[in-house]
This record gives sequence, C-alpha cells and structure tokens, in this order.
Amino acid sequence: MPTEPWLSRTPAPEAAARVFCFPFPGLGASAYRHWPDRIAGAELCRVQPPGREARRGEEHYGTYEAFAARAAEALLPLLDRPFALLGHSTGALQAFALTVHLVRRRLPLPERLFVSGQVAPHQGPWGPLLRMSDAQLVTEIGRLTRAMGGVESLGTIRAGLPVLRADVTAAQRYSVQLPVPLPVGVHAIGWRDDDQVPPERMAGWAACSARGAFRSVTLPGGHHAFLDPPPRLLAELAHEIDRFTGDSDQHHIDELSQRRAVARPEVTHRSRAAGA
Repeated sequence: MPTEPWLSRTPAPEAAARVFCFPFPGLGASAYRHWPDRIAGAELCRVQPPGREARRGEEHYGTYEAFAARAAEALLPLLDRPFALLGHSTGALQAFALTVHLVRRRLPLPERLFVSGQVAPHQGPWGPLLRMSDAQLVTEIGRLTRAMGGVESLGTIRAGLPVLRADVTAAQRYSVQLPVPLPVGVHAIGWRDDDQVPPERMAGWAACSARGAFRSVTLPGGHHAFLDPPPRLLAELAHEIDRFTGDSDQHHIDELSQRRAVARPEVTHRSRAAGA
C-alpha cells in the first residue's frame, strides 16, 4: 500500500472504510493531528499535498484540476472499499475537484463528500482569505498557529507564507460556472461564528449533491474550530459514516456499478488572475 508521499502514515489493510482528509490552506496532514485515527470504524487517512511539510521540497500542485489528477492516481489502490472525502475551507474544494475527476474517469466514487467552511464551487471564489495581502496572510498564519496549539515564530512565518500564498492563488483561479450535480451525497458543515464563510453561504452545496442525499448542519464555533474537532462534529461524521459502513458488500458493489453508469458531469471552469 502506498504511504509516501500522499498520506501521513500507512493505511491499515483491515480497515472496513476510509475517510480521506484534505487540509486547511497553508497546512498539510498536520491539520488533522488533533483528530482521532478512526471514526465509526472508518480509518482517517490524512492527505499530504505537495509543496508543504514532509513534501516541502516539491513543487506546488498549481491548480485543483492538476491536484485531482495526481491525487486520484496515487490514491486509487486505496479506493477498494467504502470511502468518503472530507475537506475544510479550500480542502473542501480539493475534495470536490477529486470527486469530479473520479466521476469523469468512471473510477470508484466516495459514499459521502463532507465539506466544511466553504462555499459551493459555482458560487466562488469567495472569502476574505482570497483578498489578503502578504502582511495580512502573516497575521492569518499566526491565528492558525495558535489555533493548532503552536507558538508563532519567524521560522513558522517564513515557512508558511509561500505555501499559504500558493494555496490562496489556486483557490482564486478555481471557479465552476454552473452547479455540478454529483452522484454522491454531500454533507455541508457550517460554523455558527465563522467570520470567513458564514454558514448561510454554504446552501449552494445542495445543487452539487445526489438527489435526496444532501444534508447540512451548523455547529457552534468559528472557522478554526474544525482543527480541534468538537464532539458534535465527530458525532455528525460518525452518524453519516455508520450509514454506509453498515451496508452489505453486495449493496456497495451494486451502488458503485450504478454510479459508474452515470454520465460524467460537464464542468466548465473560468480562471481568474491571482488577487482578483
């Protein structure tokens, strides 16, 4: 099983299900260091994108389309059992782009797409982070470092700013003109005190979900509450994971076959220059 460089540790071969977790902008797999290794029997697989942390010597992925293609190739051997994709902030867009790629290539699809603290792709790019100067991003790095329980330092800022700027640029350039209805259930998680993405701005994700399979919830906390997951968030995820890990293997096989028969979504993108 592949462990390097896309995942922070070797996946357990006996896991009944997997949840692939995509990080907060500026971070890698460490964004999930305070999370449990399993939720409701599903193993959490912390994704490490190129250009940061253990992969800081590699070139940044550049665009979400390029990221999705590379991630799909690397993770495909691990999509041999029920799985979900989970992302917060720009990580939600990475998870969405990967799902679109899997649909278009008729590859195994996630049982759920969990998105937190992010507007739907066809309603973006949006958010204060995308309009920040380098000086403002330095302040954001400090907030993020403290939210993760660390101490900000000159070294942290020097290492974090180029990564965060590259992640912001990728988000600025990614936009889907029309809603893309995926054959996947979408679960949108908003945060009541989120000063970056108010929960009411997440309603557009309903148009991306399979019919009758959209769920949304607003939890107490701000934008960074996701990094140290509150019990209500873990309970919400566990409830949804139980819904598909409890299915029989044959049901899962039949469902995958039906999904692969669905025509690929037509996705039209428009690019915006950095800083737009």
